[in-house]
Amino acid sequence: MDSPIADFLREYADSHTARFHMPGHKGCGPLGCEMLDITEIRGADSLYEAEGIIARSEENAAALFGTGRTLYSTEGSSQCIRAMLHLALQNRPRGSAPVILAARNVHKAFVYAAALLDFTPVWLWPEAGESLLQCPVSPNQVAAALDAMKQPPAAVYLTSPDYLGGMADVEAIARVCHQRGTVLLVDNAHGAYLRFLRPSRHPMDQGADLCCDSAHKTLPVLTGGAYLHIGKNAPAAFGEKARQAMALFGSTSPSYLTLASLDLCNQTLAGDYPERLGEMTERLALLRCRLKDRGWQPEETDPLRLTLRAPAGESGLHLAQRLRENAMECEYADEEHLVLMLTPDNRRSELARLEQTLGKAPAPPRAQSPLPQARGEQAMPLRQALFAPQETVPAEQALGRVCGAPTVSCPPAVPIAVSGERIGQPALALFAHYGISHVDVVKES
Repeated sequence: MDSPIADFLREYADSHTARFHMPGHKGCGPLGCEMLDITEIRGADSLYEAEGIIARSEENAAALFGTGRTLYSTEGSSQCIRAMLHLALQNRPRGSAPVILAARNVHKAFVYAAALLDFTPVWLWPEAGESLLQCPVSPNQVAAALDAMKQPPAAVYLTSPDYLGGMADVEAIARVCHQRGTVLLVDNAHGAYLRFLRPSRHPMDQGADLCCDSAHKTLPVLTGGAYLHIGKNAPAAFGEKARQAMALFGSTSPSYLTLASLDLCNQTLAGDYPERLGEMTERLALLRCRLKDRGWQPEETDPLRLTLRAPAGESGLHLAQRLRENAMECEYADEEHLVLMLTPDNRRSELARLEQTLGKAPAPPRAQSPLPQARGEQAMPLRQALFAPQETVPAEQALGRVCGAPTVSCPPAVPIAVSGERIGQPALALFAHYGISHVDVVKES
């Protein structure tokens, strides 16, 4: 498979052309990669008007992912989330409402999109959950929620895999959506690699209409590289208007280094990557079994993630510190869990060192205790609250106040309270549990 973007950058660097154009480093500098960092010069194509090398590279990606169309993002899945929500709202069938039915464990980019696009989210809450980061919803639950609505929503929205690695039944939920006249959008930021499992477990192969992948999270792509995928059976307008939607939310100065990494990733995916991926998932499955035999509790996750429940008397934060002391860094840790993300580029020796460092679990797994759900009353429209004058107050003083900007770190970027919701006791308990000390609230007149 060819790599038209990377080839152009190398040829331009080798030409020693005098650069009387942006960027200011002129192809030289301390990083050593500046010669490949360019702007939209002649021949380089333009991301949001692509008809040359970028368009050809995106066509390669679409063929690899088996989609109707795939577009590149250099601003992560956050840009793609906004674009696919815009597409669903702007092209919704007559009689449907400007509403998105969404599982509650959305990334905060969804909340910002709701304010920018002025739509109403209707939340699907988990039937049972032990973490803010999870929102397991069943096809029957989605069906019941859709049947209870007076009008079909513009879309149903899921996050799968979630931050702990939980996966939704996308195929069954897609059928439910299509039977009821709506489309399915999936935030698959953590699952770009799922297409290359045998068989594929990617949302595009399970019936999703729109999907975003953060390529940089699980594939060999520079930070910020992502895909917006449009399904082959999605409404035609999605594919026709997709680039316009991406341009609406993207910088006019996309990183060509990131584009080149997406381009070169196509060659990797077309090569031996599926075999290497299969080998890694097998090694990780065996590691989970050995850790279980040593008293650890690996959670059920997507195939490239290792999520361990902390032992009684210890926390995931303590486990993360133990790894750091042995020159290892995890993806995420909280009181209950330690999360590690692996790819085929993790070496066997790294897995062996991880296993040796963890050793035998010092105690049985922590007892499973469901956390409260912060089902706050919507006291103000989301858009109005997010753009209203705000103040920051200690979390313990936020009781009864209206949430302004959702206060949450990234990772995991899953809001406890959403803009416009009145903060209640369950939200305060979650703030304390996740170590959130200050909250942005709407100023009171």
